[in-house]
Amino acid sequence: MGTKGREIVGVNTEKVLALLNKAFADEWLAYYQYWLGAKVAKGPMKEAVIAELLQHAADELRHADLVTTRIVQLGGTPPTSPKLWYDFTNCGYDAPEDPYVLRLLEQNIKGEQCAISVYNSMLAETRDTDPVTYNVVLQILQDEVEHEEDLQALQEDIEMMLARRS
Repeated sequence: MGTKGREIVGVNTEKVLALLNKAFADEWLAYYQYWLGAKVAKGPMKEAVIAELLQHAADELRHADLVTTRIVQLGGTPPTSPKLWYDFTNCGYDAPEDPYVLRLLEQNIKGEQCAISVYNSMLAETRDTDPVTYNVVLQILQDEVEHEEDLQALQEDIEMMLARRS
C-alpha cells in the first residue's frame, strides 16, 4: 500500500474499497459466465458467438486484474473465496443452463448493462476524489459499453437471419 497514493483518496477509501470489491466479484462471475457460455453454446452462428464470448471472457479477467491491483494499492484485500463473490456481486450470475445462442446473448447483454450502470456510478463516486480509481473504472466502462454493442449486434444478426428463413 502506498501511503501517499492512499491519502489522495481521503475519507472515501473504505467506500471505494467496498465498491471495488463488489466490482471484483462481478468481473469474476462475468468471466465464468462468458467462458462457460462459450463452451456450451448451440444454435445459429454458434462459432461467431463463441468467439465473441471468449473475447469478452478474456476482457473480464483483465478487468478483475485491474480492479485487484487497485484494491491492493489502497490497502485492501479482494474477496479471497469464490463463495464470497455472491455476497459482493452487484450484477449476479446467470448460469448458461440454456445453451441456445440467443438466450446466452440475452443473459450477457443483461450483465453488461448492469456493469455499465455500476461503473458509471463508480465514476461519479471517484471523479473528484480518486483520479487513479476513476481512470481504471473509465477504462473498464469503455470496454463494457463496447461489449454491450458487440453482443447486441450479434443478437440482431441472428434474429435477422432467422426472420429471413421464415
